[in-house]
Amino acid sequence: MAQQQNPNLGWETQVGDANKWLVLVSVMIGTFMAVLDSTIVSVAFPKMMAVFGVSVDQIEWVMTAYLLAFAVVLPSTGWIADRFGYKFTYIMGLALFTIGSFACSLSWNENLLIAFRVFQGAGAGLLMPVGMAIVTRTFPPKQRGVALGFWGIAAAASVSLGPLVGGYLVDNFSWHAIFDINIPVGIMGIIAVIIIQDEYKNEIREKFDIFGFLTMTIGLGALLLAFSTGNSGWNTGGWTSPFIVTNFFVAAISLVLFVLIELTIKHPILNLRLLKNYNFGMATLIMFIFGVAFFGNAFLLPIYLQNSLGYTALQAGLVFFPVGILQAIIAPISGQLTDRFNPKIPLIFGGVVLGISMYLFSFFSLQTTHAQIMLPLYLRGLGMGFVFTPMTTIALYDISKPQMAQASGLFNTIRQIGGSFGIAALGTELTQRVKFHTQIYGEQLHQGSPLFNHVIDHLKSFAMHSVGSTNIEATLHAKMMLLRNLTGQAFVQGINDDFLIGAVLTFSLLIPMLFLKTSKKHLNR
Repeated sequence: MAQQQNPNLGWETQVGDANKWLVLVSVMIGTFMAVLDSTIVSVAFPKMMAVFGVSVDQIEWVMTAYLLAFAVVLPSTGWIADRFGYKFTYIMGLALFTIGSFACSLSWNENLLIAFRVFQGAGAGLLMPVGMAIVTRTFPPKQRGVALGFWGIAAAASVSLGPLVGGYLVDNFSWHAIFDINIPVGIMGIIAVIIIQDEYKNEIREKFDIFGFLTMTIGLGALLLAFSTGNSGWNTGGWTSPFIVTNFFVAAISLVLFVLIELTIKHPILNLRLLKNYNFGMATLIMFIFGVAFFGNAFLLPIYLQNSLGYTALQAGLVFFPVGILQAIIAPISGQLTDRFNPKIPLIFGGVVLGISMYLFSFFSLQTTHAQIMLPLYLRGLGMGFVFTPMTTIALYDISKPQMAQASGLFNTIRQIGGSFGIAALGTELTQRVKFHTQIYGEQLHQGSPLFNHVIDHLKSFAMHSVGSTNIEATLHAKMMLLRNLTGQAFVQGINDDFLIGAVLTFSLLIPMLFLKTSKKHLNR
């Protein structure tokens, strides 16, 4: 059994070698669930869009709501864990996530689904930072890199199994089943935590920062709403409409108040003073930008595969299966390299590989082959396996042990906020770029040009022979086929533009990575 130390004497819990690995396994179950639900839902987006009759800029809120709730709850986990205990908080997160999954499976429209995704995100927001804090507390510094690497296996397994299982469920049952699958896993996770983990409480008692929580929630919500609806079809006024301007104004006031509150009160919900730590502040900035680049584009790939290339949900899921396996293999290796050498070596290597993968994604077309899709996906799994472990180790090592929960909460909060902004901003950019390319391609269709008439004649001939239509009907079919192709090309080109933005952002991260301060002696003391 764990023997707890007084928080004033040290934050680590002394556990036996066997038990600490069982603790890691119990934490990995919750991590698996939290990441699974951000990947399993991705292959269901096209089906949801068809069932609910919504577009990309609307269905993206199924992902954005989850990440936003995740980010908002994350900062509270430090206070909740200190107040009620780490084991209790972890169980509460698992329970909330499981109940939210059940509610999502009962949703009959997109608004209810988005609302219940908030509950799921809140549960996941409790799981991730507390899980990381439990692992960091349980393992000594010399083993943390390896432990965090194995902890990353849970996330990697979700990357592989999420889309695969989700695709199978969507194709053979319905999109509701992707949430039902979380229920038995959640129950199993709760039982494992109850049996394996011991309770740990911080004796410090402080008031909850309610004003910080409210201003952060309102500010982030208004800002994301403005970013995600700037180019929506219903928003005829565009970025200067009263709705958008009002949201930006509310977000600005709320976030300024939030920063002022957090920097002046004794016990802030987000200890922004931690950002003064050079490595922690720099690593947090890197993860925010990475969140924008990666999460902002991750939800587009399944939509492209199914809507542009005609993949089924299961086929789209199979595409992602080897990626998580590769990440799971690389993560422990990255952890060992982090423990033995300068962690910037695997970190920068992973950043370069991720940048290359996003750049290759920007060359998609309506004729892209399976091999051309898999190469950048393999590179993405390799890069992610090398990035997360050394980045987390660098960010958290200099943080004092009593502040570890708050630090991990802040670190993950900013990364998730980056993901939320990425989905909102790049989703809006996708809508704008699709409109742009549609207009450019449409200008090339001159009905009097010989090439246009030549193409129409061939399409008419195809229509007449395939469906036996009349000359007038065949002409209409030909124009519709040409318009459908134009629209499809514009959508793919818009996705390519988003991936190119992601590649530029990812390559830009190499500069701050070089300026992180690390040394083998320092990290292994």
